[in-house]
Amino acid sequence: MYDAQVVVLAILAARYFHGNFVSAGLYLRDHHGVKLIDKSGLNRRLHGLESHFTCLFGVLSHVFKELNTNNIYVIDSFPVAVCGSPPGHNIRINRCKLLRNDVYRGYNSSKREYFYGFKLQVVVSQDGSPVGYYITAGSIADITAFQAMNLDLPPQSTLYADSAYTDYELEDFYAQCEDIYLKVTRKNNSKRPDERCQAFLKEHYRKTIEHTFNGITNLFPRSIHAVTIKGFILKLVLFLFAYAIEKL
Repeated sequence: MYDAQVVVLAILAARYFHGNFVSAGLYLRDHHGVKLIDKSGLNRRLHGLESHFTCLFGVLSHVFKELNTNNIYVIDSFPVAVCGSPPGHNIRINRCKLLRNDVYRGYNSSKREYFYGFKLQVVVSQDGSPVGYYITAGSIADITAFQAMNLDLPPQSTLYADSAYTDYELEDFYAQCEDIYLKVTRKNNSKRPDERCQAFLKEHYRKTIEHTFNGITNLFPRSIHAVTIKGFILKLVLFLFAYAIEKL
């Protein structure tokens, strides 16, 4: 298989086969005459091309930023559980072979339940197109992940976020040094309270990212299968990449 065929197979699997590389490969073989390699060889080729997927996502990200002429963006995170049955319960966590560290045990405040896995930080444009992402362990706070991110947005951009991303020093830094303005939803005891119109705008723009999260998670299978942590993260990147292509 050529590298281009491996890339197409991976994207096809994420977009139409819930991340099942075997099913996507059989489809390419039966309908397009692609000669397949064995499963282990395919996995090695996929991991070898991981940097290519990152570069391709960067190209799409640049296109979305060019199309987003009003420079309005939103950031938020959603949990991706590795195990746990049913969701919210910790029955299978001790038997999980993929992860063996409490750093992956996180809490989903919107659903008021615990999970075991990763958090996916996503930056989207106003129309919900993903332009950036950052993957952390489940217990890592959103503001900690945000501080570690490389926020690559055009100058004079406005980035909306919920109260979990509150960091006054970081807000001042981006405004003064990067010409990027963070509009974080304020808590009741905030030192920088919002007026009603500001609070309304923040809630209005933040709704966009919920549709993006629904679109990404709709591509997921009931349980993401992976043998290694690196393989699990690769599938997350592929799901995000497949959704970006759909938005394009």
